[in-house]
Amino acid sequence: MEEVLVPIMVCGFLFIGLPWVVLHYLTKWKTAATLTTGDEALLEELYQLARRLDERMDTVERLVAADNPEFRPARVLPDRDSDNEQLRALERRLADKEGTLR
Repeated sequence: MEEVLVPIMVCGFLFIGLPWVVLHYLTKWKTAATLTTGDEALLEELYQLARRLDERMDTVERLVAADNPEFRPARVLPDRDSDNEQLRALERRLADKEGTLR
């Protein structure tokens, strides 16, 4: 009896148990790799905060430059359109997403 039971248990483990474990962790891995709605909301909030801080920094630099002509802003590179293409694309995606949510 024991001679028959061991091969059945081994075959059961190989053909049922092992694929079940692999598929279980594959589905866990796939669900964990996506952004949740909470993550998207956090990214949106951080993006808006970064934009506000950048605008504030520009304002402070303009005020200091108006008071002190020798002041040189930390960002000495000119603002070029090519630098802002990714930002505009992100803003368009956010606007499209907000439009579809309403």
